[in-house]
Amino acid sequence: MYKVDYKKYLLVLAITAAIFAMAVYVSNRLNNAKLAEIRAIQDNIAVDLLSSEMTFSLLAESSCEDHGKSALGKELDNLGAKLSYAEQNINTDEEEILWLKKNYSLFEMRDYLLNKELERNCGFIPASILYFYSNEGDCENCRKQGIALTELRKLYPGVRVYSFDYHLDLSALQTLIDIHKVDGEKLPALVINRKPYYGYQSIEDIEASIQGIESLAATSTQEAE
Repeated sequence: MYKVDYKKYLLVLAITAAIFAMAVYVSNRLNNAKLAEIRAIQDNIAVDLLSSEMTFSLLAESSCEDHGKSALGKELDNLGAKLSYAEQNINTDEEEILWLKKNYSLFEMRDYLLNKELERNCGFIPASILYFYSNEGDCENCRKQGIALTELRKLYPGVRVYSFDYHLDLSALQTLIDIHKVDGEKLPALVINRKPYYGYQSIEDIEASIQGIESLAATSTQEAE
């Protein structure tokens, strides 16, 4: 008669339980680490958002001569870099990431409107690009377009590039999309001087669309010096 080795089965059961417990422990640690990472980014950006809010208020009270002295553009670039890191390294469906994207999008729109006000009141003609992209796998060239715009900003720091997730659930963003009649079926989309451009646009294409862009690069270089 075959004798059941209960000790052997108990040992196997104990090992299996230990492996399962370890897997749960590691998973929880990774999840907690990810959440901690999100919160750290959120805390850092909260300070940046407050700083940007104060900058907006100060600019609203400034004269036309003070234009160009603000570091707001750099602050928005820093916010964008943090958000880009979060999107690439953390699940973009996380509530915290959506919160960051919505706040960043609203501040971009405020900066865009501020430049429009300068255009009306000071005769300042802003060089700005509205960039609409998608992270839902329905935009083959969005990543390529984003890289081109990053390189463009390095060449022409005076050009403001405002990036928006087309599918972000934000009423103000939907209004911006409606105003410029952006077709979400043709992403990536750039709006330059109120004119939409669909599909991938090279740096050369964009340069040809912005009149006097060469002088922006020269001015930016002199200011940096």
